[in-house]
Amino acid sequence: MNDIGSARTWYGAAINAARTSGDRLLLAYQLGSLAGFEADAGNAPQGLALVRKAHRQLGDAVPAIATAWLGTIEALAHAAAGDRPAAESALDQAARSTDAVQDEQPPPWPWVFSFTHTKVAATRLTCGARLGLPEWVAASQDAAAAALTSSHEKQRALLMLDLAAAQLATGRLDGAFALAGRALETGARYRSGRIIERARGLRRSYTSTTPPRVVREFDDRLHGIYL
Repeated sequence: MNDIGSARTWYGAAINAARTSGDRLLLAYQLGSLAGFEADAGNAPQGLALVRKAHRQLGDAVPAIATAWLGTIEALAHAAAGDRPAAESALDQAARSTDAVQDEQPPPWPWVFSFTHTKVAATRLTCGARLGLPEWVAASQDAAAAALTSSHEKQRALLMLDLAAAQLATGRLDGAFALAGRALETGARYRSGRIIERARGLRRSYTSTTPPRVVREFDDRLHGIYL
C-alpha cells in the first residue's frame, strides 16, 4: 500500500517480538527485512546500520542462506547510497555464500524458500538500475530471467520497473515504457501503492517538453489510477 509510516510500525513490532522470542536467527531475519525496506526507500544509512545489527545477531554458526540474503540487502543499501564498489563487493559475497546454500537443504527456519543465484542476479539488476549502470543490467538479465517470469506478480512488476529504468537510461523509450506499462497493470490490479509509486518515479525521471506517443499513453494510464 506504500503506507510507509504504518509499515515501519509493524516492522518495529515484528523486531520486538523476535527479540522477545530469544531466537537470534529470527531477530536477524526481521532486522534484515527492515533493512531491505529502508534500502528500497532510499535510506541507505539506516539500511546499512540494520544489516550490521542483523550480522551481530547471527553469531559464529551462520547459515549460508543468511549471509547470502543479507549480502543482497547490503548491496541494495550501498546502491541507494550510490556506492558502486561497495555494492559490487556485497554482491560478490552474496554469490559466494549462495554456492554453499545447496548444502543446507531444507533452508533453516525462518527462511521458507531456498536462495539461488537467480536472486543474486535479480539484485544485481536492481542495483544496476539504481546506480545507472546499464551494463550490470544487461549482464544480469539472462540470469535473472526466472525472476522476471516468476509467479510472484508483484515482485516481478518491481523488477520490470528496474529493467525499464535501465532501458530509459540508454534511451530506449519504447522498451522502457512498454515494461513500465505492464508493471503498472499489475500494480493497478493488486492495488499496490508501492508499484504505482515506483512507476510514478520512473515517469518523473524522464523529462521532455514533447514526450513521444508511448510516454503520453503511459501518462494517460497513470493519471487514471488513484492510489
